Amino acid sequence: MHTNSTLPELSIFKIWYLAIRPKTLPAAAGPVIVGLGLALGNGSFRLGPGLAALLAALLLQIGSNLANDVYDFKKGTDTQERLGPIRVTQAGLLSPKQVIMGMIFVFAFSALAGVYLIVVGGWPILVIGILAIVCAIAYTAGPYPLGYKGIADVFVFVFFGPVAVCGTYYLQAGNIPTAAWWSSIPPGLLVTAILVINNLRDIETDRRAGKKTLAVRFGVKFTQAQYLMLVSGAYLIPLLMWFMGISPLSVLLSWFSLPLLVPRVKDILTKKGVRLNTTLAGTAFLGLIFCILFSIGYLMG
Repeated sequence: MHTNSTLPELSIFKIWYLAIRPKTLPAAAGPVIVGLGLALGNGSFRLGPGLAALLAALLLQIGSNLANDVYDFKKGTDTQERLGPIRVTQAGLLSPKQVIMGMIFVFAFSALAGVYLIVVGGWPILVIGILAIVCAIAYTAGPYPLGYKGIADVFVFVFFGPVAVCGTYYLQAGNIPTAAWWSSIPPGLLVTAILVINNLRDIETDRRAGKKTLAVRFGVKFTQAQYLMLVSGAYLIPLLMWFMGISPLSVLLSWFSLPLLVPRVKDILTKKGVRLNTTLAGTAFLGLIFCILFSIGYLMG
């Protein structure tokens, strides 16, 4: 197995830590937190299903990260020119077989959590779980990899928005109120914004690899505008929910995360390439804080 000589000697724990990419986990946690906050505010919170939903979401994200690591390498997208954080397969720190075995283990563990959730929520949760695993793998693997066709943005929004928030709420209450549907939009938009930064950063390397993201298809200006529309929509939804009488005014507590957004907007308009790594991590953190503040605001009302 080839090992990148520029990397320091790393322990096996550190290598797997790099492989699971912990900085991406706020994207998985935020939507579940919103679902739990809504259930708590409506008097429907259940600790067991809530914790299991959070665990399953985190495991699905880790499994997806491992799948991306190995299948991007296999497709030739991850090369020495990679601008993002270290991918362990490309760097030669783990073999493709090791990463695939790790991915299978993580998805199997998530399925165990899913069995409990299926007992609680019935067949709809079974369908969601199967689709989530399939799409997590199909993002970069298979004959029609979603991330390579410019349609990943839609799937990311759906799974990190309505599926995650409404699915979490449904596991608590057995129903999905209007407030849950509306509340699922901002997390979906903010996680999609993370993908947009990733695509903007990698636009040149993706183009050379034949990865036809929306950024590759429509260019830098379009991608910058897409990011601005996504984050603007996320902040407008709580205001709209209050105007419509769906939620209390206190959901605007989420706007206290705006100071985290301002530098990210500046970044997206002025930076490119590897310098966008901090913007990506910052947007992930922004999304988590937004979701926590939104949930607290809903509870306050």
